[in-house]
Amino acid sequence: MTGLTESIESLEQLTVAWRAMVLDRDVDADVRDLPGIAVRWADSRFSFWNCVTLTDQGAGAALLTQRLSQAADIMRAKEHPGFLWLFEDLLDDEARTALPTAAEQAGLQYAFPGRGMAGDLLPIPEPVHPDLTFVRVRTDEHLRAYADLQSRAYGFPVEDGRAGLVGSAHWKSEMYAYLGMRGDVPVACAATVEAQGRLFVAFVATDPRWQRRGYGEAVTRKALYEGARATGLTRATLHATAAGAPVYPRIGFTPNTPIHFYNVKGL
Repeated sequence: MTGLTESIESLEQLTVAWRAMVLDRDVDADVRDLPGIAVRWADSRFSFWNCVTLTDQGAGAALLTQRLSQAADIMRAKEHPGFLWLFEDLLDDEARTALPTAAEQAGLQYAFPGRGMAGDLLPIPEPVHPDLTFVRVRTDEHLRAYADLQSRAYGFPVEDGRAGLVGSAHWKSEMYAYLGMRGDVPVACAATVEAQGRLFVAFVATDPRWQRRGYGEAVTRKALYEGARATGLTRATLHATAAGAPVYPRIGFTPNTPIHFYNVKGL
């Protein structure tokens, strides 16, 4: 695939996977595909369920400036804060140069970097780790443990993380979501879900007290293994944070488009 093709794939994986997950949280969520902008916004306390992304391909500086202003206006109208996801390889060279200034003018501030990744890597061998057993998420107790791992890993308030997951039917049935257990203690988690003929990896986290032991990689392999076994899919995608980015190439993922996350100043 070319850089643009892979960035389009990465964008589409977000819009497809997030549609289902956002509507699971709120059947009246703001899920719209506008000219140049996709909205996937549950207005949840869990800010990752509040998402806007730009969808124009090959956007120039003028169009980028317009879209960022429109996206910021959408975000300001919401009760809870969220993120604008921007896939860099969808922009032309002029727009990439203009991005910091255009974001500033729209009232957006840079939150953190990410990276799209993909690979024709499935199936993979069933994973084992000497410290871990794996439990599939099937109950609200499991979801609470999964949410609390997210909160500890990414710095969310515990109640915000739980608001994002506890009570979800989608996560118990449609997601191949797993906890990595050290004895009876959940120490890592990862999930996969079918999205447009790919297996999409979502919400990998390791308790900061148990990092650098291979737990995140092991539970990600488990979610991939079980998702591929159930679906027969051979291609997988994900959006990596900077912390997770070194892990995924070891599994077989290849990095593609940089992703820039923004939020609205003052929110």
